[in-house]
Amino acid sequence: MILIGLFACSGNTENKIGRKKTRIEFENNTYDFGDLEFGSNGTCEFVFTNKGKEPLILSNVRSTCGCTVPEWPDKPVKEGESEIIRVSYDTYRVGAFTKVITVYSNAVNSPVRLFIKGRVKPKD
Repeated sequence: MILIGLFACSGNTENKIGRKKTRIEFENNTYDFGDLEFGSNGTCEFVFTNKGKEPLILSNVRSTCGCTVPEWPDKPVKEGESEIIRVSYDTYRVGAFTKVITVYSNAVNSPVRLFIKGRVKPKD
């Protein structure tokens, strides 16, 4: 009974269990479309790299509304490899916009927030 209690109190063992060993780094966290024509291509890409020691797994990528649709890799990203998250904005909505895309993964710095912004000009 005493040995079990001593083992359970050992900080060294507990600190090593569950520690994340991967990190996601983006080239840029913000994409500025500037002025967009009504109905034009509102797609951009965010390049990221696995800077960790184990495979990076994106579990979810969410946007703040249905006008912004993210696509992300469904396979693990190996140590040192880069991939992209593609984001499409609905350019049939006139006016200025700023949207947040949240990236959830097994990285130590998860979640990461990405931003897109711009202005869709009215149709002539």
